[in-house]
Amino acid sequence: MEHFLSMKDLSEHEILRLLKEAEAIKNGGQKPFEKQLFVGNLFFEPSTRTKMSFTIAERRLGFESLDFTGESSSLVKGESIYDTARTFEAIGASLLVIRHPEENMAARLAADISIPIINAGDGAGEHPTQSLLDLMTIHQEFKRFSGLRIAIAGDIKHSRVARSNAFALQTLGAEVYLSCKPEWEDRSLPYPYVSIDEAAEMCDVVMLLRIQHERHGKNKGVNPADYLRHFGLTVERERSMQPHAIILHPAPVNRGVEIEDELVECPRSRIFKQMENGVFARMAVMKHLLKDRGIIDDINIDQRDAISSR
Repeated sequence: MEHFLSMKDLSEHEILRLLKEAEAIKNGGQKPFEKQLFVGNLFFEPSTRTKMSFTIAERRLGFESLDFTGESSSLVKGESIYDTARTFEAIGASLLVIRHPEENMAARLAADISIPIINAGDGAGEHPTQSLLDLMTIHQEFKRFSGLRIAIAGDIKHSRVARSNAFALQTLGAEVYLSCKPEWEDRSLPYPYVSIDEAAEMCDVVMLLRIQHERHGKNKGVNPADYLRHFGLTVERERSMQPHAIILHPAPVNRGVEIEDELVECPRSRIFKQMENGVFARMAVMKHLLKDRGIIDDINIDQRDAISSR
């Protein structure tokens, strides 16, 4: 694995390998790297959960984090994003984490940058590390993907989370269903559409999505109460879910819009567990990228563990 850009690129074996590694790390199987390594965090969009999750994951692995904000960088002097990335590479970064409002930005940079790049969200394209933590949460619950019915419900057309999860879940053998307002359908995704009532009643997982207001342009103006009533997860719909079914949401959550306030932390909600799993999923991705590039190796890790155990 040279970069981590899209869930569509990954085989079932590669996804399961990452999930196994993330679970092992969560259970205490990873200490900081002995080798000094730097990682550049290039976030061109606002982010709370993803950026903080990466930062914690990096510190647990022993990275020195190099944070970047566009408004206080040479971008304001006309420097290109490519030159910014090349600068981080030249000064010694071993890895780049990139979030950008344009689709495929991370992939375009990866074609010309020699160090591993992680896509931390690209416009309405993909958000593969969010997908991996969602998959980790589902697997902890059901210990399988094959045969599970999973509904992705919300702003499908503008959601990078929907795209990454749909690709990965299909690869893993789950039955994927989509649910949304008619104008938010994305017919490039070959999965059946169902109503939110049908999704709640028949699925093992109901994965809600945030409304992507920032990508709607002039077509704004969703009435929160109307949206919740017709397309969101209400208490009444939650009561129709199967006893074992769970609720996911990538957050930030618009309480009372995509999901009724009291359901955010109800017994079948795994929303905060998703956030917790994000740190371990991102540690697994970074570790595998460095191992696959030969930047770290098992021998180095074993020697470090032996030293640290003395």
